[in-house]
Order: sequence, then structure tokens, then C-alpha cells
Amino acid sequence: MKRTLLYCCMLLCVALSAFAQDDAMVKSIQQRFGIYTERALQEKMYVHLDRPLYLIGETIWFKAYNLNAASHQSLDVSKVAYLEVLDAENNALIQTKFALADGKGNGSVLIPSTVASGKYKVRCYTNWMKNYGPEYFFESAISIVNPFVRFDPDRLAKEAEKYDVQFFPEGGYLVKDIESKVAFRAIGKEGNGVNFTGEIVNGQNESVANFQPEKNGIGYFTLKPEPGATYNAVIKDSKGQSYTFPLPKTEEQGYVMQLKDSTSSLLKITVTAAIVSDEPVPVYLMSHTRQLNAFADRKFLKNNKAVFTLDKTKLGEGISHITIFNEKLKPLCERLYFKRPAKQLAIETTIKNAFVTREKVNMDISAAVATATATAVEMSNLSVAIYLADSIVTQPQTDITSHLWLASDLKGSVESPEYYFANVNADTDRQLDNLMLTHGWRRFKWENVFVSQAAPFEFLPEFDGHFINGKVVNKSDGSPAKGIDTYLAALDVPARLYVAQSDQKGNVMYEVRKFTGPKEITLQTNLNVDSTHRIEIASPFVKQFASRPIAPFIFSKTWENQLLNRTINMQTANVFLPPVLTERKATLADSVAFFGVPDEKYFLDDFTRFPTMEEVLREYVRGVLVRKRQKEFHFRLVDKLLPNTFYTTDPLIMLDGIPVFNTDKIMEMDPLKVKKIEVLSSRYFLGPMTFTGIVSFSTYRNDLAGYELDPKVIVMPYEGLQVQREFYSPRYDKGNAESRIPDFRNLLHWAPNVTTDASGKANLDFYTSDQTGQYQVVIQGITPSGVSGSKTLFFNVGKSSL
Repeated sequence: MKRTLLYCCMLLCVALSAFAQDDAMVKSIQQRFGIYTERALQEKMYVHLDRPLYLIGETIWFKAYNLNAASHQSLDVSKVAYLEVLDAENNALIQTKFALADGKGNGSVLIPSTVASGKYKVRCYTNWMKNYGPEYFFESAISIVNPFVRFDPDRLAKEAEKYDVQFFPEGGYLVKDIESKVAFRAIGKEGNGVNFTGEIVNGQNESVANFQPEKNGIGYFTLKPEPGATYNAVIKDSKGQSYTFPLPKTEEQGYVMQLKDSTSSLLKITVTAAIVSDEPVPVYLMSHTRQLNAFADRKFLKNNKAVFTLDKTKLGEGISHITIFNEKLKPLCERLYFKRPAKQLAIETTIKNAFVTREKVNMDISAAVATATATAVEMSNLSVAIYLADSIVTQPQTDITSHLWLASDLKGSVESPEYYFANVNADTDRQLDNLMLTHGWRRFKWENVFVSQAAPFEFLPEFDGHFINGKVVNKSDGSPAKGIDTYLAALDVPARLYVAQSDQKGNVMYEVRKFTGPKEITLQTNLNVDSTHRIEIASPFVKQFASRPIAPFIFSKTWENQLLNRTINMQTANVFLPPVLTERKATLADSVAFFGVPDEKYFLDDFTRFPTMEEVLREYVRGVLVRKRQKEFHFRLVDKLLPNTFYTTDPLIMLDGIPVFNTDKIMEMDPLKVKKIEVLSSRYFLGPMTFTGIVSFSTYRNDLAGYELDPKVIVMPYEGLQVQREFYSPRYDKGNAESRIPDFRNLLHWAPNVTTDASGKANLDFYTSDQTGQYQVVIQGITPSGVSGSKTLFFNVGKSSL
């Protein structure tokens, strides 16, 4: 009896120990995922473009919303964003940088005359987003027409029909003798879903299943693979042509998962395994919604099957990622599930249906957060575009809600994402689940989550300014050089000097602030001690691209008259309307070329002018001691904070903010070209470098006044962030409605920053142009809490009766 009791106690202890270990494993999974989530912040970008179709010579206006990918709230981390216009071969035709503030930014780019007619894509990203790959950059298709170059409309029709059909077993794998749901996606050469009929055949060419897409080339069928069997899919398109595609390989051992909405509040996840084991096999489930609402659980396989339940009320809104792991935390199966958002930003407008040319338009906008049962007012940030809806057929831009909840979180392109949010019913939900089966969520890799020591991120967020990256190499063989001091400066007002020391791989990085517009930058090492290295500046734009095809540009002869009118309007606007670019330069009466306050400042016009720089310095610049050794001039300073400290090395000498290491050349300058001299008489720390004071010379125009830089100094053009641009909209409220200056604007108004007040209301007013027709109003916006919404409406403009 005692032995039996002792044996039972031992079994109970073993069971409790195993349970405690498994319980600890579940907690460990959640904790390690939480640590990764805190470290791996995700950004999500949406860019509202002013219209979907452009002519060369027109301007693309845009508004960027940079959001926390988890909460969709504005994210004030990155202060710089990059925007590109790419062609079908991913060649960049336009590239620009623009500033972000509080997660928002706007700008414009002019379409050059060299662009050919075709479909293009606009993509936008931040430096931090580069860590997660181009698949999650913002992308949107646009059409550009060059009316001055002949376009061959039959060129694309000559290409052979091409289909891409992919198969996605639920959970990831086909396993012998286990029935699986197999989703599929079929797209044509234009990147859109195609319709067809198909059948699954085995190795003996026997039909085992029939299938057909439901929406956008997407659907599913069920299949129970036989041991050792191979399967092919034979599809027949609308023209009667047949094509054959292989199904994924059938695994002899493995796991299959199946998700089912068992009740209104529970999800049932069944894991079925084909494995051989004498011991109970644990499997772990991990779910999260964009790295939030993390949940973990553990089950043991019984008869090679385990069943998990998930409370849908505890899942976040949008796409949830459900993964099955083994005891070594190796992913076995995974699946996406979508939960519809309960809130949306309801945008309403009050505007007349018809106007005449050059009439004032008043548009009242109201925005409120709406649920199925109530509404609440929250201040919203909106962007508004009003443009002529001509007869040229173009694909409208995906709205902000469809992008944030679907397209931005799925790898690959999503056709018509707005469909899944319209007419919500059982059929739409089924199509949405099919979409989840055919896409993956890959903003991170599980091996990076459970790694013992996290690797550093390659790209840092540009939190305080733009990063200019480069590499220091040996001139002789191009090999990287480490530990080299480098200097970057630009002729600007105020002038600024940036320094960096090359790392083990020769890399240098300069964080430049308020760096706007086109500039000429200078790059150099300390030329007194180094002349064997050069600095190579890297492009900040990404060279990797997402695998999203661009649909071909289809031209219709019926568009010719409309294009002719729009071409004339574009040229007329470029001639008669003011330029859109207005640079606001700082008008500073005085500025310092270095951070801090100089100890001495001399405006040379206030003193008796001397013919040589040596006399100027010796006569009245008290803080600089001029010495000459071995026929070379040197400057020496006495530390103002430590009067008994006399420096025996040269200070940092600057001319208009650019370091000069040859003191003799400064002494040769004509003093009449120098406006002021500033001296900082103490040890100065800048980045990794230390200087024994600073002597700064400034010319009248901050242009070096003819001073010739050392030939070893690299001088190159560099485009900073976009300067401030303002959209021009003429006003006819001062008796100028009868002006003979033509006004053929197709884009009536662009307002990138419309903020509703505490009552949820805002107002816009603008004037119609001389261009009659139907105009489209597109409003996109989001609240501080991350609730997004959009609104599209139309009004007409006709001829005035006067």
C-alpha cells in the first residue's frame, strides 16, 4: 500500500513538474515576444496622391501619414521620408526627400518631360522602414501620359498570355493522409486576378478535385493527399487554352492546421500531425495582431490531434497572425485571420452640386468616429484633393482605410482591397478569409524573436535630421579605411560643420539638421596628416524592390481629344500661373558657423582696415597668437577658462563653415573680403573629435569670396529635403473675375493639412477655373487615436451665363 502511494506521488510530482515546465515555456514565449515588440517598432506609411493620372509638366502633390503599424496612431520618430516614382523595370525616374513632423509631411514633385507614357508606381518609406524590406514600403500606381511622344497601343497586345498560379495549403504544408484546405491565387500578365476552370489530377492523370476562383482569381478546394502521390493543377482560361501547374510537394511527416469560426466569439484551431513518437508531443500556439494582443497556449497531441480555442474578443482588429510551434520553438504552421474594425471615421460634406466658372466654392466638412451604435467627435487630420474627372479611365488610388487594414500588412499586392470593406456580408467575409489564406505577414522573422542576443538594426530612425552616409576608402586599392576623421560642410546660411570617424568597415554617417534644397557639400579628411583616402557618399534611396508587377498602360483612341485639351491646359498653366516652388530662406543678420557662443567676435568694418591678414590678426584679434615655424604660419590659443593653459596645436580653422587645414592660404586672403572673425578660446568637442579652439572667418556672401579649396577636397551637389512648397489657387474675390489671364487648372485645389475643430468641423473655400466638366473630391484622413476614413463626391462646373 505504501509503495503504491509512493508511486502515485512520484507520478504526480513528475506530472506537476512537466506542467510547470510547459507553463514556464508559455510565459517565456510571451515574454520574449514582448521584448522583441518593444525593440522592433514598426512604421506604416500611407501617401495620399492628388490624382491618379498626370501629364508630363504637371506636378504630383502628396500628403504622407507615417503611423505606428500596431495602433495606426501618428508616430513622431522619423523626421525624414523618401519618395520615388519607379517604372516597370524599377528604374527611379523621380527621387525626393521631405520632412515629417508629428507623423505627417507633404510635398510635390514635377514630372519631367523625358518620361514616356505608361503606368508607374510611387513608393515612400523612411530610413527605419529599410530594416524590414521593400515589401512593406508604401506603393501606389499612377498613370503618366507624354502627349509629345507617339505611344504604340498594340505593343502590349503582342505579348503572349501569361498566368501565375500559386497554391497555399492552410497552415503551410500538404501532409499525406490529412485533409487540407488549399487556397489558390491566379493572376494574369497585368497583375490582376483571372477567371478559369480547373481540376486537380494525380500522377495517373486522374481527376481528384475541381476548382474555380470566386473573386480576383482567388478561391480554395480541399485535398487529402495519398502517400507518395504528386498532383498537378490543370486550368483552362476563357479562350479555352489549358495550362498545367504543380501543387506543393506532399510531406511524409508534418503538421496541418485548420481554422474555423466555430461560434460567434470563438475560433477553433485544429492541429493534425503525421509523426511517429512514443512520448506525448506538445505543440504551442502563439497569436498576435500586428505585434499586439499577444496570446500563447500549449496542448498535447492526442491521437495526433490537438485543438486550441481563441476568444475573438481578445484579438486585435485587423490581421492576426496565428502560429504553431514545437517544443524547440520552431514554427510548424501559420495562418492569418482578419477581424473587422469596429470604428471608422465617417466624413460628411456640405457643398452645392453645380457651379459656374470662376465661382467661389464653400465646402463644409464634418468628421466623427462612428461605430455600429454611436458616434463620437475627435479632431481629425485630413487631406483634400479636387480635380477634373475626365473621360480617361484610370485605376483610383486605394483609400487610407483599405490600405492600413489590408494592403499594408500583406506581402504582395491586393487587388481591389476596398471591396472587402463594402457590402459586408457572409460572402464578403468568405472572400476575405480566402485572401488571408493566400498572403503572408512577414514584417519580422521568428528566428529574430527567439534569438538569445538580438542583432543590431542596420538602419537607424532619422529622429533629429537627415543621415548622409558614406565610406572612407584608400585611393590606391579602394579598400575601406577605419579610424579616419572626416569633415562635411556646405556653403549655407547658417553654415554648419559635421564630422564623423570611419568605423571598422570604413563607414561614416553625418546627421545633418535643417538641410533643405539643393546644395554643394564639401568632403575632406584632415589634409595636414592624410592625403591617401577619399570619401564616397552613398545614395539614401533603396536599391531593393517589392515583387509587385505594374499593370500595363492601355491607351484608347477615344481619349485623344481629352488629352489634347489637357495638354493645352497644362502648357497654359505653366506659362500664366505662378511657379509652385517658393523657397523660404532664413534671413539671419548674423549667424555662427559652429554650435555655441564665440568668446570673441570682430566685424572688420568696425576697425581700421589692414592690407594683410597677418596684420589684422596681430593688431586687434587678441585671442589668436600668430606664430611662424619653418616658414609656415600657425595659430595658437590660450584657454579662456584655464588662463595658464597654452595650446601647442592649431585650432580648427574655418572659412564660411568649411574647415581649412592650410593656415598659409588663410593668411594669403585679402582681408577686405572677410566680414567677421570669431574665436572660441577653449577646448571644443564635436562628435568623436576634439579641437583646441576655433577660429572662424566669414565672407560677406558666405561664398568663400574666390578662395580656392584644396584640390583634395571633394565638392559635389547634394539634394537636401524639399523646400517649402505652396499650392497656388487663384482667388476671384477682388473684382478680378473678368481677368483675361486664362485659368485652365484641372487640379482645382489641394489641401494637405485640414484639421477639424473640437466639434469635428472644418471649412474649405476655393474658386473654380475656366475648365468645365465634372470634378471629383477625394478626402482622406485619420484621428489621433488611429481611426481612419475617406470620402469621395462629385460636383459640376458649367459656363457662366454672363
